Amino acid sequence: MKVALFVHCFFPDHFYGTETYTLQVAQSLIERGHDVTVVAGIFQGEAKQAEFETRYVFGGVPVIALDKNHEPHARISETYWQDAMRPRIAKVLAELRPDLIHVTHLINHTAVLLEVARSARIPLVATLTDFFGFCYNNKLEAANGSLCAGPNVLRSNCIACHLKAVDDAAHSARRPRLGYGIAGLRMRLGHALGLPTPADAATVVADVTRRPGILRRAYEDYEIMIAPTKFLEGAYVRNGFRRSRLRLSRFGVNVDRTAKPPALAGAPLVVGYIGQIAAHKGVDLLFAAAATIPPGRIQLRVYGPTDQDPHYMDRLRAIAPEGTQFLGTFPSAEMAAVLRPIDLLAIPSTWYENSPLVLLNALATHTPVLVSDVQGMTELITEGVDGWSFKRGDGADLARVLARLCAAPDVVRAASANTHYHRTTQSMGDDVSAIYAEVMSSRAAASAA
Repeated sequence: MKVALFVHCFFPDHFYGTETYTLQVAQSLIERGHDVTVVAGIFQGEAKQAEFETRYVFGGVPVIALDKNHEPHARISETYWQDAMRPRIAKVLAELRPDLIHVTHLINHTAVLLEVARSARIPLVATLTDFFGFCYNNKLEAANGSLCAGPNVLRSNCIACHLKAVDDAAHSARRPRLGYGIAGLRMRLGHALGLPTPADAATVVADVTRRPGILRRAYEDYEIMIAPTKFLEGAYVRNGFRRSRLRLSRFGVNVDRTAKPPALAGAPLVVGYIGQIAAHKGVDLLFAAAATIPPGRIQLRVYGPTDQDPHYMDRLRAIAPEGTQFLGTFPSAEMAAVLRPIDLLAIPSTWYENSPLVLLNALATHTPVLVSDVQGMTELITEGVDGWSFKRGDGADLARVLARLCAAPDVVRAASANTHYHRTTQSMGDDVSAIYAEVMSSRAAASAA
C-alpha cells in the first residue's frame, strides 16, 4: 500500500512528540512492506528554502517538505484553510498517488488537504495529537490561563485567545478577560492590532469565529480518527465530532526497559525535566517549588533547547535553585540513558498535555513521574503507585507534593518497581495497520455495493 503521512513539521529541525510519532509510524509501515512518504511543512518565518519543495530521507523515510515561506498566509483564516495550497497539494498527491493519506497534523497544509483528498477519492485517516480541530490555540487553555472546554456559542473565548496572542507578541501588559460580547471584542481587536477600520477588525473576528465550524465539517472527510487518550477522544466528541469515527490507540515507545540501578544511600532526589523550555510547560513552577526544598535534598536536571524562548530562559536562570543543571537536547536513542539516573520525572505543564511521549518513556524505563492533574496524563498513571499529581498551575500544591517526595526519597525510588509501560511502536503499528485495513475494506465494500 502507498501511504502519504502529512505532518506540520518534521525531523531533523523539529523533533517533539507529533514528529516522533509520525516517524515511528512511517518506519513501522515500511518494515511491513508499505511504500511510505512523509509530507511535512516548513513554517512561515523559518529559514526559506530555495524551492517550495525540498526532498530528503530521514531515518530511512522519504520526506517532501513544503516551505510555507513560498506560500505564506496573509490572514487568520489561511492558517486553517488556505486555498493557495490547493494546487500545491494536488501536485504532490498526483505524483505520490497514495492509496491512503494519514494526517498527524494539519498545520501548514490546512484543511484544504482534506478537500483535495476527497475530490481525488483518497481515503483519509487522522491521528489527533492535540486540539487543533476545534481550539484556536490547540491547547484548550483559555486567555486567563484556566483550562477550557472548547469554543462557546459566540466564540468570544476564541477571540479572547487571539487577543492574548497579539498582546503576548507585542510584549504588552494588556490581558483580555473572558465574557466580552462580540461588539466589545471587535473594538478591542481593532485597538490591539492597530487596524485602521472597523471592517478590518470584523474580518479578523469572522476568521476566528468561523474556524471551529469549518474544521468540524472538514473533519467529516476522515474515515477514522485515532485518539491516544480517552480524554482527547472525549474532548472531540464534546465539541461535536462523531464518536463512531474515533478509535483509541495509545502511543508506543521503543526504549531499553532494564530496571534502574540502586541509588547511593543518602543521595538527593534527582528530579528531571525533558521537553520544550517554554512557559506552557510550567518549568518555572518546578523551579519555584524546588527552591523551597532544603539544600541537599533535591537535584534538578533539565533537558531541552535553551534557545527556544530566550526571555523565558533568562527568567529560569534567574530563579533556578542552586545546582540546577541545564543539559540541552539529546538524540532520542539516548532516552533510556538520560532517564536512568533520574528518580522522578516532572511534567508540570499548564495545558492539557495529551499522552506526551516523554511520560511514556519514563514509565517504560521504570521512572516514576510527577505530573499536572490534567486527564491526558493522569489517566496513564496510578496515583501513589507509579506517579503523583498536583493541581495544574498551582505552585503551592506542587511545592507541597515535591516536599513530601523529597522527604521520602526511598518511597519514590521504590515506586520504580511498580512503574511500567508495555506499549511499543510495534503494537502501535499493529493498530494503525488494522485501521488502514478497516478503511480500505469499507471502501471496497462501498464500491462493490
